[in-house]
Amino acid sequence: MNETRRDRDAEGRARNARPRDGLGRPLPYGAPGVERQPEGVVRTPAETLAEAQRLLDAGMPFHAHEVFEDAWKSGPEDERELWRGLAQLAVGLTHSARGNTAGGARLLRRGAGALAPFAGTGPYGIEVAGLSHWARELAARVESGPTVDAAAEAPRLRG
Repeated sequence: MNETRRDRDAEGRARNARPRDGLGRPLPYGAPGVERQPEGVVRTPAETLAEAQRLLDAGMPFHAHEVFEDAWKSGPEDERELWRGLAQLAVGLTHSARGNTAGGARLLRRGAGALAPFAGTGPYGIEVAGLSHWARELAARVESGPTVDAAAEAPRLRG
């Protein structure tokens, strides 16, 4: 790879082609990495939750965030904050597992706040109250400094 040129996708958009690890950190060119989530996939809410849960359970919250991001970009307007909040929880877990405790705690709390309007409805069987409690509890723990194991801390999305 020519280091002076930006990586581009098939449509010519800038896209980093470096392989990534399970937490989404870039690795050197040529290193074995974790397969990326395809972008722009339109899934049903049930498919989104199942795929995101699979990735969370595998210790890959960065990749789960990408699944939630697809849902917030392709879903109905009135559900965007739900999917964005779930994406923020996944990114918060990612940062916490990478050792960025301040950023991780901030994103976990932001995601819990974004989910608050959905607490009474529990759309698609999402355990909103439980996720919010998990996020706030994890945020408090990571602020004290310990890096967390993403797979061990994976939340349950549905009750």
